Amino acid sequence: MAAGKEIRGKIKSVENTKKITKAMEMVAASKMRKAQDRMRAARPYSDKIRNIAANLANANPEYTHPFMAKAKDAKQAKAVGFIVVTTDKGLCGGMNTNVLRQVTSKMRELETAGNKVEAVAIGNKGYSFLNRVGAKLVAHATQLGDTPHLDKLIGPVKVMLDAYQEGKLDAVYLCYTKFINTMKQEPVAEQLLPLPKEKMTADKGAHSWDYIYEPEAQVVIDELLVRYVEALIYQAVAENLASEQSARMVAMKAASDNAGNVIGELKLVYNKTRQAAITKELSEIVAGAAAV
Repeated sequence: MAAGKEIRGKIKSVENTKKITKAMEMVAASKMRKAQDRMRAARPYSDKIRNIAANLANANPEYTHPFMAKAKDAKQAKAVGFIVVTTDKGLCGGMNTNVLRQVTSKMRELETAGNKVEAVAIGNKGYSFLNRVGAKLVAHATQLGDTPHLDKLIGPVKVMLDAYQEGKLDAVYLCYTKFINTMKQEPVAEQLLPLPKEKMTADKGAHSWDYIYEPEAQVVIDELLVRYVEALIYQAVAENLASEQSARMVAMKAASDNAGNVIGELKLVYNKTRQAAITKELSEIVAGAAAV
């Protein structure tokens, strides 16, 4: 029964793995709900800032902040920045692979057009990947935990924003995984700076308020737009976290189901092997009795 013993060992091993994947699935499901609530809670803040900044910009057309300058054509641009948001941990399916594939494609396209590319990595997976492919990393933030804090993101992000304001970068792209629903997450590589016109348009039907400024309008617009860009990046990180927990829950459920199928197949093989051994022993006993 050496073969039977080996199969029993495999069954035990797969059962232990199934317990781990099942536990991870339950933990991810619990964290997913909190991550989704956090993601939804961040949206009204950025929407309100966008409305106020859009109204201020419309009321003061003579002043154009660098964040709202006209975007250069890809052939005219000389340097482009990427803020790449990924997870710190793995075991979440192809989520990181999909967004990093999109980042690589966009970088290659820009480098072919003669642009220099710089990157800021948020998340350990993106940081490791960009180091492996030899991309120029100017800053990074890792180990954000399950609850991201803006103060941990501001430092690395400010490096990119300052470079853009100083004219060292002509555009900045934000790459992350957008949360659609529990079963679907979409990799996104969208232009962050200069801010697209559609993002800086007040909501339809909303009143165009006239504000009293203290200090002057220009200073208020400067501060608001920086806060708005920071809010967009925080929202991207929150969306990425919600996507991570959803992808991990789905991946661990699939792993648990597969482990159950493997256990069923191994038990069938074990029973067949055991039955064959019993039949062989009976045949030997009968043959011995007949010989006597």
